[in-house]
Amino acid sequence: MPAPGDVPERITAHALIEAVIDAGTYASWDAEPVRLPHTDAYADSLRRARERTGVDESVLTGEATVDGRRVVLLACEFGFLGGSIGVAAAERITSAIERATAERLPVIASPTSGGTRMQEGTTAFLQMVKIAAAAQNHKAAHLPYLVYLRNPTTGGVFASWGSLGHITMAQPGALIGFLGPRVYAALYGEEFPTGVQTAENLFRNGIVDGVVAAADLRPLLVRALRVLAGLPEPGPHATPGPAPQVVSRYQDVPDLPAWQSVMLSRRGDRPGIRALLAHAATDLVPLSGTGQGEVENAMVLALARIRGVPAVVLGQDRAAQTPTTPLGPGALREARRAMRLAEQLRLPLVLVIDTVGAALSVAAEERGLAPEIARCVADLVTLRTATVSIILGQGSGGGALALLPADRVLATQHGWLAPLPPEGASAIVHRDTAHAPQMADEQGVRSRDLLRDRIIDAVVLEESDDGPAELGARAGAAIAAELCALAEVGDDDRMRARLDRYRRLGLP
Repeated sequence: MPAPGDVPERITAHALIEAVIDAGTYASWDAEPVRLPHTDAYADSLRRARERTGVDESVLTGEATVDGRRVVLLACEFGFLGGSIGVAAAERITSAIERATAERLPVIASPTSGGTRMQEGTTAFLQMVKIAAAAQNHKAAHLPYLVYLRNPTTGGVFASWGSLGHITMAQPGALIGFLGPRVYAALYGEEFPTGVQTAENLFRNGIVDGVVAAADLRPLLVRALRVLAGLPEPGPHATPGPAPQVVSRYQDVPDLPAWQSVMLSRRGDRPGIRALLAHAATDLVPLSGTGQGEVENAMVLALARIRGVPAVVLGQDRAAQTPTTPLGPGALREARRAMRLAEQLRLPLVLVIDTVGAALSVAAEERGLAPEIARCVADLVTLRTATVSIILGQGSGGGALALLPADRVLATQHGWLAPLPPEGASAIVHRDTAHAPQMADEQGVRSRDLLRDRIIDAVVLEESDDGPAELGARAGAAIAAELCALAEVGDDDRMRARLDRYRRLGLP
């Protein structure tokens, strides 16, 4: 990573392509650029750019393989008139995306550009519309669109096809922003604040998913493509088989006090979402934020294989939820991003519930906490892809409900679900917190009761000496078994059963 003050390197289009593909597999899709009437000065600029860079336009397109999988690559060349996009470059990009859609190939797009080509004016500016349309149509066809932003990426390119990725990574230290700093200084007579338009700052603010050096980009793409292929992993994990110590009859769950489960779920050493991923997932690709300027550490989002089965995984990280960092509206907007990803990529969605409850604050109210809970519930229960939820630990309030209504709902033995923490219920009913254990029993919050009441489908039993590895692996096996079973059910039948389940919940 560049040191503060260092100018990150400008990676050429050819260098970027060679860094990520299987050696010797690249085949260009580029035809002769569209020829349009130009002024003599602009024609001379184009000629000199071709001579200086050895390429005929500001973007190269073609296909190659990455880890043996065919992909389409779009790579800007900043050396060609600052990577600017005019009619010819836009036509090349759009045609490549359209062909990728027709051939059902993933697209890896890597912009580095100052934006619109000023020599072509407003006509060039409007080219971003057709590129964005092509990218969106590609995604609507349930095909991956992955973006790697290089130094620099600004203007209309960042504000169109550079910001539409299912996954968006960025080069360390890269200048990335809407208005270029030179333009800002010329317009406003002062320098743009330093440190704002950087890859690292955008990552901190949930605009990009990660900051990755070009040398490390290929392994990340390999992992992502393995998950996005949507096929079980070849080998021993291809068919997970029955999950051990999972029961579907409430009588088979030990009849222990609810308060015991509540207290065990709050222990500092209780395994959480990260333990589950560490001991049950492979090909992990961490994602971050909403993509719209919000990121909250209380939520974990990733692509992964759960015991060989590809999925989008979203989980509440209880360890990151504190009085100063509760589960806020941004976390729920990140959850809705996960739902969109799963549906667009036709991947199952795994949701891990482990929360003390959503934030109770002025900021949460003003940022729309309640509407986000409503939207999460509505989006999840009507999602067209397969869904599995698991109550891993605490399941308190609307924050838990937002991730619950799935095709299959599991709980660990000491996982629990309630409208409020038992102390909160006690305060409402008894005007004190001393009756919390009694309220936990009376409200039926423990896994045994949830199974009896058909709120969940199965319980992952626990042993007293379970550590993160044991519980994480056991929960992962249970999730994978459910995902494999759901894969055998058609979308319409699965959705019909899900809606009927929640329509009838609680009725005799």
